[in-house]
Amino acid sequence: MQIPIELSFHGCDHSDALEREIRAHVTKIEEFYGRIMSCRVVVELPHKSHAQGKLFHVNVDMALPGAGHVVHNDRGQDPAHTEIHVAVRDAFNAVEAQVKKIVTKRRDEERQAAS
Repeated sequence: MQIPIELSFHGCDHSDALEREIRAHVTKIEEFYGRIMSCRVVVELPHKSHAQGKLFHVNVDMALPGAGHVVHNDRGQDPAHTEIHVAVRDAFNAVEAQVKKIVTKRRDEERQAAS
């Protein structure tokens, strides 16, 4: 990656373990698509109270050359997101799916152009 990961925590404490987990998710995506230009991750615990407890929001903004930004904006609708690790996993699964879709589309276009 050309630019280091920007990681922010809002309304919750910084966790070295969580930071390592996030970096591992980015590395996994980078192994699949090594041209990530930037990645910004915001982990947020809003102060609003919910009936199921407080839900973590994990927002990911990843810039890819020629494709713009791959973005996942979590709005805290999933009750399983009271657990931070689940919220991080779900956010990066969504981003990874978007990146794979972009890469597949590009490869298909390249194949069509070559034939």
